[in-house]
Amino acid sequence: MTETTTDYGRLIVGSKDQLFARAATLVGEAHTAAAGRDYTVAFSGGSTPQDWYRWCTAQHALPAAAAASAHFTVSDERHVPLTDNMSNFGHADRLLLTPLNVPAAHRHPWPVALAPATAAENYRATIRALAGAGRAYDLCFLGMGDDGHTASIFPGSPLLRNDGGELFAAVEVPDKGWRLTITPTGLRACGLIVVVALGANKATMLPRVLRGQHEPNTLPIQILKTCAARTLWLVDEPAAVNL
Repeated sequence: MTETTTDYGRLIVGSKDQLFARAATLVGEAHTAAAGRDYTVAFSGGSTPQDWYRWCTAQHALPAAAAASAHFTVSDERHVPLTDNMSNFGHADRLLLTPLNVPAAHRHPWPVALAPATAAENYRATIRALAGAGRAYDLCFLGMGDDGHTASIFPGSPLLRNDGGELFAAVEVPDKGWRLTITPTGLRACGLIVVVALGANKATMLPRVLRGQHEPNTLPIQILKTCAARTLWLVDEPAAVNL
């Protein structure tokens, strides 16, 4: 693996298996850093996290102590039932948390049975109780969409103009429906942020984000420049080919 520094955080390039192993190690490190206090790990949505869940389960990659003590959630969610195939937490639960026997009290889905605004308010209270006022996740995994979005912060999102200082919010995304998501303020309130970007379909967007003009309203993931010191990018060779 190679490591360089960008304006948006440290960049690690390696093979898929190397990066998956590094991601698992980061969960273990979050457990060690917590030193017995409650701590939160938030996963992202998409196909790459699902592959990682299967890999972790097959490789027994997550430390048992972390699986037993971390509080797990997702950084954003569609406003659909957890049983829906589009539910980010649903995939994490079925593919990772249940196989690891994570205690039910340590699984924290967004309360999608509630109306979006109420669900966001309820979720804020849950994370506040775990992390304390003004804090979000200890370890936050994110993806990067082909359009430069991250979590459910899409190009032109009203959250980019004003998130009201809230760590989490409900936002209606044109043509995609309601989403529940961490906000730019929430990202700045995280401990370590880890962006996982794998595959050749990321190769065009990555240089625009990491080397191009800073235009977060068009490329929302560039908001991570404000927390670059606490951001790590895990990128495989096909995604990094143009860097």
